[in-house]
Amino acid sequence: MSQAVRFLHGGEVRIGRLDGEAVRDAGAAGPRGFIPDTAGWAHVAAAGGPVHALADVTLLPPTVPTKVLCIGLNYRDHAKESELAIPEVPVLFAKWPSSLIGHGGDIVLPREETRPDYEGELAIVFAERFSRATVADARTRVGGYCAFNDVSGRRAQLETPLRQFTLGKSFDTFGPIGPCLVNAAGVDLDSLDVRTTVSGEILQSSNTRNLIFGIEELIAYVSMATTIEPGDVLITGTPGGVGDGRTPKRYLVPGDVVEIDVTGCPTLRNAVVAEA
Repeated sequence: MSQAVRFLHGGEVRIGRLDGEAVRDAGAAGPRGFIPDTAGWAHVAAAGGPVHALADVTLLPPTVPTKVLCIGLNYRDHAKESELAIPEVPVLFAKWPSSLIGHGGDIVLPREETRPDYEGELAIVFAERFSRATVADARTRVGGYCAFNDVSGRRAQLETPLRQFTLGKSFDTFGPIGPCLVNAAGVDLDSLDVRTTVSGEILQSSNTRNLIFGIEELIAYVSMATTIEPGDVLITGTPGGVGDGRTPKRYLVPGDVVEIDVTGCPTLRNAVVAEA
């Protein structure tokens, strides 16, 4: 299954094919990163450039989206631990694209944020520009998928009556994504395991078959409101087990290492550090 990366090597941002612990160079990256359409996947599959050891490159977010669309409360156990009703329609909010970092980048905890949390999720990346998709054709719009950590500052998110989701979710570095994009062709996105491990302890474990709103329904809903651009990202919700829902609470602290595993995708791993 094809896996595409965007990476920094020798001061240049490149696109490549991930082959285990090596990256086959496919050329310079464009301003939008890797776009997972038919041409993009064919280009990566045919890559014939130098081979770089994975340890010798810096992995970047594989795409440079105009929008990161987020779904809240999309697993029943997470809605329950959040003490909120099961939603009747998808709960949609935004995460600023400037929050994105790649595999291996540090999650930096702001000085003001006293309740930093983890949220492992499936992210899907769109292959084309569209609006008002139907449930019947929604799946054809998806070009790739990967793991995502919707890092959440619960203090900022919950300190106002209307819940500042966007602020709490959008601190710099609060959007680890990757390590690569996996070609979604032929993949059953509604049956993928999602697991979060923090410093060796498994804290979230579920499967996308447990989503309240399935992938096609989510795509139809979000594209009703906004035009989707190639490379835009939709994160599909987190299972129960977040730190804020635990007794005692389990927030991120400097020194933690967060790993997100999604079926078919290499582990997304990021260390946690304090703001200087």
